[in-house]
Amino acid sequence: MSETMKAAMMYGPNDIRVEETEKPACPEDGLILKIMAIGLCGSDIRNLTTDSRKGDYPFIYGHEIVGVVDEVGPECTKYQVGQRLFLHPGTYCMECEACVSGHSENCENEHVAKLAGVGGFAQYIAVGGEKIHYGNIYEIPEGVSYEAASLAEPLTSVYSTMENAKVGFPDTIVIIGAGPIGDFMAQLAKLRGAQKVIMIDINQNRLEMAKQFGVDVIINNTDADPIEEVKKLTNGKGADKVISATPANINQAQAIHMVRKGGLVVFHGGVPKGSLTELDTNLVHYNNIWIKGQFGASYEQSKAAFNLAISPIFPTEKFITHILPLDEINNGIQLIRSGEAIKVVLHPWD
Repeated sequence: MSETMKAAMMYGPNDIRVEETEKPACPEDGLILKIMAIGLCGSDIRNLTTDSRKGDYPFIYGHEIVGVVDEVGPECTKYQVGQRLFLHPGTYCMECEACVSGHSENCENEHVAKLAGVGGFAQYIAVGGEKIHYGNIYEIPEGVSYEAASLAEPLTSVYSTMENAKVGFPDTIVIIGAGPIGDFMAQLAKLRGAQKVIMIDINQNRLEMAKQFGVDVIINNTDADPIEEVKKLTNGKGADKVISATPANINQAQAIHMVRKGGLVVFHGGVPKGSLTELDTNLVHYNNIWIKGQFGASYEQSKAAFNLAISPIFPTEKFITHILPLDEINNGIQLIRSGEAIKVVLHPWD
């Protein structure tokens, strides 16, 4: 009789059931990771509340995975039972044109890219030899909590955005979206030397919480025109850089009106598939506005983000507002959607 484990199984949109399922077998060349903490991400919530699998259920989501090696296969020599690991979902071949040119976030090897990514809302996950070979797995130092290490995954794309946009002194930055990603951006912008950080959102509670991450000015765009407010705060010029970190087309359209001539707009959040954003391209053209799309991070940036997440200079305790047992995943989803929580981390063994 096969062993079982507890997992949050998705059976359809908003139908997540925590139940017993078969525990994965240990790969001959891999390992079994006992999951000690798993972050609940905005993309997880989008997937769990929509028909993300097009009827292909049940399915286990979850990709912000940290844990301890519980078992190793006979052909696995790199890791040992008892090692604490962060399993980054991004995997890069480091051989294709994109990887070799320094843009491994655009790795063209689809097989390698899908070697790890989901399955974390459970007590165990199998890690195959190929994932171990290609890497992006990091040992968690003693003294660093599993919860802190779990923030390395969401921090990765933020680190990449800040580095690629060259955020620093004396920038004035506008961040649209006061969710966990927006809060990470605010904190990292300040660490990089940004002089002023302006945060825009429709949820006042989220905006108030964002102040603890270095946000200088908050704007609730249900009460005021965010474009006009940004112009007032920048002597009519606009911000140096504007980052749209929400899944809303209207925020992308507004962003180009908030940036100064010659400034940079970054589209960080994906919008609903099939939807189109209407942009005033004359404004883009005549104001010399640069627009950049941002998704993922390079291998180097992934490693740097992990090192930042486990560093004492990064206040992980402020971001993690709720630690819940895996059984309460549905409660965690509601806490994030309401704006009451910043970051929810789940414990599969509580």
